[in-house]
Amino acid sequence: MIDAAYWKGMALGASLIMAIGAQNAFVLRQGILQRHVGIVVAVCAICDMVLIAAGVAGMGSLVAAYPRFLAAVTWGGAAFLFWYGLRAWRAAFDGMGVLKADGSAAAAKADSSWQRTLLLVVMLSMLNPHVYLDTVILLGGLGAAQPWPGNLWFAAGAMTASALWFCGLGYGARLVAPLFARPRAWQILDGIVGTMMWTLAAGLVFQRASLG
Repeated sequence: MIDAAYWKGMALGASLIMAIGAQNAFVLRQGILQRHVGIVVAVCAICDMVLIAAGVAGMGSLVAAYPRFLAAVTWGGAAFLFWYGLRAWRAAFDGMGVLKADGSAAAAKADSSWQRTLLLVVMLSMLNPHVYLDTVILLGGLGAAQPWPGNLWFAAGAMTASALWFCGLGYGARLVAPLFARPRAWQILDGIVGTMMWTLAAGLVFQRASLG
């Protein structure tokens, strides 16, 4: 019989992971392109599962005890998000994101290799201080507070929510692919992604600056 902690973990995990962010935007874009979707979905889900397990195991208190770690991740994440946003804006102005009828794209040769895609998705998944604050400290802390074996059920529920979300986002994105057969649609999407990345980067910088 499934413990009630499983559903608690799934509900909280879903509420945190569904927030619009750099990682979700990348998964959506790759899903629309139908390019390396399996790699992207698997890496996102695995990274989340590892962080959830680490948080439930008690890593949250360790991360909170070393503010320099979060500071390094914050500055590194801000720089990466700024670069990725600049890249998206360049694609928007150049109109490089046309989706062809065969499902390929006339864009971004830089996005064509699975190795580069793998590197990008790992960086988007791990160079984000919010993933440590939300997933490791908040989610992990609540899971660790559950009496055994409730903590295991809680972690399993949160992991399930993560896997279902990324699979649905990555593979479900093909349903809107026909909308991106025109260059203008890609320019709008890339512009939105670029704005989102720069907004997130600016938020990280201001947050770090306010902390001194």
